[in-house]
Amino acid sequence: MGELIAAAASAVWLGILTSISPCPLATNIAAVSFLGRRVDRPSLVFVGGLLYALGRALAYVAVAGLLIAGLMSAPGVSQFLQRNLNRFLGPLLIVVGLFLLEVFRLKLPGQGRGGEKLQERLGAHGMWGAVPLGALFALSFCPVSAALFFGSLLPLALEAESPVLLPTLYGLGTALPVIAFAVLVAAGARGLGVAFQRVTQVERWARRVMALIFIVMGLYMTLAFTFGLFA
Repeated sequence: MGELIAAAASAVWLGILTSISPCPLATNIAAVSFLGRRVDRPSLVFVGGLLYALGRALAYVAVAGLLIAGLMSAPGVSQFLQRNLNRFLGPLLIVVGLFLLEVFRLKLPGQGRGGEKLQERLGAHGMWGAVPLGALFALSFCPVSAALFFGSLLPLALEAESPVLLPTLYGLGTALPVIAFAVLVAAGARGLGVAFQRVTQVERWARRVMALIFIVMGLYMTLAFTFGLFA
C-alpha cells in the first residue's frame, strides 16, 4: 500500500512538473488566454480552463493507458519487463536526468501551419473547443515533457502495473497549474505576467533538483541491478 501511495504521489508531481515546464506552460497560458477572448463572462473563462485541463488529462490517460495495457497484455513482453525492468530503468533515469539538465537537446517536429489552423478552429468554438484543444496541446510533446512522460511516468506505471490510475493522476497533475492560470485570467489577468515569471523560476529549480534525483537513482539502480553491487 505504501509503495502505491508513493507511486501515486510521484505521478502527480511528474504531472505538475510537466505542466510548468517552459514549453507546456507557455502553450497552457496562451490557450487559456485565447479561450478567454472568446467568451463574454469571466466565469466561462474558468469553465473553459477546466475543460481544457480535462482535454489534456484525457489525452495523457489515453496514450499511457493504451501503451501500458498493450505491454502488460502480451505475456512474453510482460514477463520480460518484470524480469528486466529495473535493469533498463537505471540507465533510462540517467538519460532523463540529462535531458532535464539540457545536456542533451532533441528538436522535435513542430506543429506547423496545419496545427496552428486546427488550433484556431478549435478555439473559435469557445469553451466547447477547449477539450480537443487541450488534447491537441497535450500530444504536442516537447523534449522535456516527452522525457518526463515516456521516460518517467510510463516506467513508473509499468512497475506498479497501473495502466489507468497513475496516468490519471499524472493527467490531473498537469491540469492543476492550468486551472490556476484560468482563475487568474477570469479574475482579470493583472498578475498573470508576475505569476508566469515566478512559476518559471520555480520550474527551473524544480527541474534541476529532479534531474539530480533521477541521475542519482539511475546510477544506484544501474549499479544494483545491472552490476549486482549493494547485494
